[in-house]
Amino acid sequence: MAQGVELDTSVGYALKQAAAALRTAMETALRPLDLNVTQYACLELLGQRPGLSAAELARGVFVTRQSMQTVLAGLADRGLLARPTTAPQGRALPTALTPDGAQLLTRASSAVAAVEQRMLVALPAGSAGRLQGDLLACTAALADDRPS
Repeated sequence: MAQGVELDTSVGYALKQAAAALRTAMETALRPLDLNVTQYACLELLGQRPGLSAAELARGVFVTRQSMQTVLAGLADRGLLARPTTAPQGRALPTALTPDGAQLLTRASSAVAAVEQRMLVALPAGSAGRLQGDLLACTAALADDRPS
């Protein structure tokens, strides 16, 4: 008999399944806009926090700094964001959306919001806030370095 996690009752496995399904649905919704989830997340972060550096964006989008450089170059080539050629201070180059980037972000945000609504319709009314709170509590518990 195999030992390990019982997948039928594992919260972690169910969470991974939900994350994979969400990412697939988001990729599908973003494809007509010629965006992937990482590019969208980058645009969304910049829309809410203009001026972030590549390192800050990489942390916020959950990719390496090297991968973020590729994402930023692609978005800049499309005219969706702007970065100065020299850092105003230090070495970090602040990044901001262009008007075209902001316009595309509006469309992409609507597409992603529709995916999230489709996902949440399966929950009982009023429980989305609780789910979000529970997931944040799980994240905080795992971020704590103390052994259990």
